Amino acid sequence: MDKDTRNRIQRATQAARGLLEQDFEDQLAGVFDIQLDGTIAEKPGNHLDAAQRIVRTKLVAAVEHFRASGQSAAEAVASYRREAAFTTLNRFVALKMLEARGLVQECISRGEQSSGFKEFCGLAPGLVQLPDRGYRLYIESLFDEIGREVRVLFDRRDPASLLWPARATLFGSQQPGLLEILNDPELAGVWDQDETIGWVYQYFNGDDERRQMRAESQAPRNSRELAVRNQFFTPLYVVQFLTDNSLGRIWYEMRRGDTRLKDLDYLVRKGSSVVGHRSSAKDSPADDRRLTTDDSPTDDAAPTRTKKDPRDLRILDPACGSGHFLLYAFTLLLTIYQEAWEDPDAPVGEVTDRTLRDDYPDRDALHRALPGLILRHNLYGIDIDPRAAQIAALALWLRAQRGYLELGVPRGERPPIQRTNIVVAEPMPGEPELRRELLTTLDPDLARLIEQVFQRMELAGEAGSLLRIEEDIRAAVREIYGEQGPLFRALDEARWQQAEAAVLHALRHYAEQSVNGQAYRRRLFSEDAARGFGFIDLCGLRFDVALMNPPFGAPCARAGPYLAGAYPRSKGDLLAACVERGVQWLHPAGILGAITSRTPLFLTSYRHWRQGVLLGEARPTVLADLGHGVMDAAMVEAAAYCLIKQ
Repeated sequence: MDKDTRNRIQRATQAARGLLEQDFEDQLAGVFDIQLDGTIAEKPGNHLDAAQRIVRTKLVAAVEHFRASGQSAAEAVASYRREAAFTTLNRFVALKMLEARGLVQECISRGEQSSGFKEFCGLAPGLVQLPDRGYRLYIESLFDEIGREVRVLFDRRDPASLLWPARATLFGSQQPGLLEILNDPELAGVWDQDETIGWVYQYFNGDDERRQMRAESQAPRNSRELAVRNQFFTPLYVVQFLTDNSLGRIWYEMRRGDTRLKDLDYLVRKGSSVVGHRSSAKDSPADDRRLTTDDSPTDDAAPTRTKKDPRDLRILDPACGSGHFLLYAFTLLLTIYQEAWEDPDAPVGEVTDRTLRDDYPDRDALHRALPGLILRHNLYGIDIDPRAAQIAALALWLRAQRGYLELGVPRGERPPIQRTNIVVAEPMPGEPELRRELLTTLDPDLARLIEQVFQRMELAGEAGSLLRIEEDIRAAVREIYGEQGPLFRALDEARWQQAEAAVLHALRHYAEQSVNGQAYRRRLFSEDAARGFGFIDLCGLRFDVALMNPPFGAPCARAGPYLAGAYPRSKGDLLAACVERGVQWLHPAGILGAITSRTPLFLTSYRHWRQGVLLGEARPTVLADLGHGVMDAAMVEAAAYCLIKQ
């Protein structure tokens, strides 16, 4: 995507954000007596009808939920307004992308004249009596339908759904409305491109906002600042280079070179001569920057690995953002699954103890299952920003739908996507009174364990995937249930799984109880806690591939002491710690691919990190010295490299 196109997306995203945030601020203050300075009227005003009073109760609970995380009253209101605006924008952007792919009828491209809305009105003529002629009901029905598979973005129980854009905000009046901004003819060519939603995510926060953050503090002050400062979209050619030489290389070696992946654009094969070519023009197309290979070896020269069932291959992006690495990995996995299905010597998988051909006896059955298998078994992502989880889950779902199309599976025969493995690294919910209520419902030993989990998750937002929570869990299990030693690790994990299942059951029951009007706050608390357990589960896995564009620079001050103790070789630098953590997550002979600043590769202060991680626990297989201008707005000299775990 060229710079001019990205600039158009940036202008549209910033305009839409300003429009929605102003509208939601007006509604919060003018309708629900929730001021941006954090002042909230003690009681609802007499001007509110019964339905609005229910909405206000939920809005107040949502703001209080933000406050429980340590925010001030004003910060909590601003956070709610921002999250509501972002989720609303993402949903309408998603509809544009779904329209472009033919996955929904025309619904917002011509507003109330859209063919899908006209058909909807034809089925329910009484809609014309509603103030907006039923357009909101129509759009929300689409949210509900898509939300059955992409719940993380389209779940209308989310607090972000409590506000709906005013008519002038949606359709325009004195200035362009949201639909006019998104329907600008200059953007017509972006909606069928997978990366568009990633650019919307990056551009929601403006460059002026980043500059102000850096001017006010050298290091990020909280998890949001850490996320905003490090939203740098990874160019596709870098994604391909790293993924081809990690996931692609692993499959190439498992197949002894007998694979269609041997023709990947950036796979560096044994004996190749590799030439890096980069144009000096600032805005040169990606093709001018591609690495080229002059392949000379035969397939017999390929190193070998023990074959795996594709369902047992795990790929992790521990700072996934909009999921760019995972989207490209999906493409390779389509080929990997089909070659494994065709292989008469394919091994059985750990998942079913059967081969792919045993589970899917004909090619059509495999094709119907394949996109769902990839999202369920292969692709994992972590981010500290809940909005990134929204975007990544949507992007993967859209890629799955394109996968069905590429495989020739008609829409009516596509199984619903039941699962994606995108989790948010965030603290457990902060309401102490709700936590105490929950713990009183648990067995005493289990309550002690869960109290420790809550405490040890406090840095999850600032440390993200660098939090070694799986080690903390093992230590807590042994402390409470008895010291066992390394031979009893399986028993520790079994105890934890039993404890987790009991807590999740208790959370579901707790969320359903309404005491003193706390039903909505209990549900928010319980859902946040359940997401926290999802993060813990993912941290306990091991992976064949880790791919990352990790945050650069200093960590948040609150996480600094923890990271210095957990990663002493990394000199307090986030990228060095992320690479170290990524290597530790890998199976032996697993491969890590990363794009980072190049300075840790040669500065004297990183010598112990290079000796211990890059040349000790792992070793480099390929490296591309990319220089300046690789990542949009990131003023660093970058390098992309792959490391194989010893």
